[in-house]
Amino acid sequence: PGEQQVAVAPFLQGRVRQQSASGVGRHRHADPCHPDLRLLTMSERFAFTIDATDGAARTGRIAMQRGTIRTPAFMPVGTAATVKAMKPETVRKTGADIILGNTYHLMLRPGADIVRDLGGLRGFTGWNGLSLTDSGGYQIFSLHPTVDDDGAVFRSTYDGSTHRLTPEGAATVQADLGADIQMVLDVCPGLPATDHVLRRAVERTAVWAARGRGAFLAHPDAAGRQSQFGIVQGGVDPVLRAESTRRTLEVGFDGYAVGGMSVGESRDEMLEPLAVVTSMLPSDQPRYFMGLGDPAGLVEVVGRGIDMFDCVLPTRHARHGTVLTTGGRLNLRNARFATDDLPLDPAFPASPAARWSRAYLRHLLMIDEPTGRRLLTLHNLAWLLDFVDRLRAAIHEGRFEEFRSETLAVWG
Repeated sequence: PGEQQVAVAPFLQGRVRQQSASGVGRHRHADPCHPDLRLLTMSERFAFTIDATDGAARTGRIAMQRGTIRTPAFMPVGTAATVKAMKPETVRKTGADIILGNTYHLMLRPGADIVRDLGGLRGFTGWNGLSLTDSGGYQIFSLHPTVDDDGAVFRSTYDGSTHRLTPEGAATVQADLGADIQMVLDVCPGLPATDHVLRRAVERTAVWAARGRGAFLAHPDAAGRQSQFGIVQGGVDPVLRAESTRRTLEVGFDGYAVGGMSVGESRDEMLEPLAVVTSMLPSDQPRYFMGLGDPAGLVEVVGRGIDMFDCVLPTRHARHGTVLTTGGRLNLRNARFATDDLPLDPAFPASPAARWSRAYLRHLLMIDEPTGRRLLTLHNLAWLLDFVDRLRAAIHEGRFEEFRSETLAVWG
């Protein structure tokens, strides 16, 4: 009500920002291929509210059509449309607002068309929270496909067949998967990398961002039910990071991600270029650090203005017997836990595994009983999501630096 109608030029010419009464930006993106498609304002399908700040750290909410994400937010990874060994409602009970699915794996098995026809990820899996799909860009780092200016040719890890993924194809596949947030296809180089490799990744990522955004907006209905995030690349070079940020902003997205970090560099190496990126990003849109889940890393990136992150760390650690606790990591396979009757973390009595002793859970691991891996996964997810709960509270109460220092003393 009362919103001014604005004529918007095609999206590549930039974006129009209207300031609402609360000061939060609203964005309208033109759809030159579907001029009759109703364009939703940012506030109608995706509204980001900052509730409190403490330095650069901030806490707030992302309100979407199908739910709300509390930020900072950790997203458990459900690569193949499931968090390993977990029922959807069990993951929800650990405190997760949103989970991540993998575009590359889902387009191969079971296939994006099957997921689409069975209700998208929400209907297919029974997960009643929000979801985000990555674009396949990480697989450019991990699977070493053939990459050219048009896209990437992957070999299936399942049957050896080859598949080409382009920015347009990634947007279409993710529209079929139906997550609440989809990511634009990018080029994610491993680190360390030469200047030539990083510059080419930045260039292709910028061009692909425009192509992916165009395909998203031209899709018959994706822009009415999904949001799309752009991705910044550039390795640990602050100049390249600034260039990639500027070019991604020129395209215009609903939120912005920092990609190509936590892929081989040290934490100290990533912090300066990260600060360059977050200083340039709009304060009224979410910022997502891709592929990070250790407590020390989380407090460091939140301290530089990051709102979202994902990682396989808690679930992968659990499957290998590593437990997250208030006092740090425990390797439960260590013989010293064979007769230990303490719970996994006495300081976290709310753990879903609190009723069982370290000795019993170690026994399950040592005999390769799936129940052991499942219980450790439950604990690690609940512990890390509780950690993020406490992180949000620290920001809200103005004691983020104290929380950061305490975390680094244990995990740093």
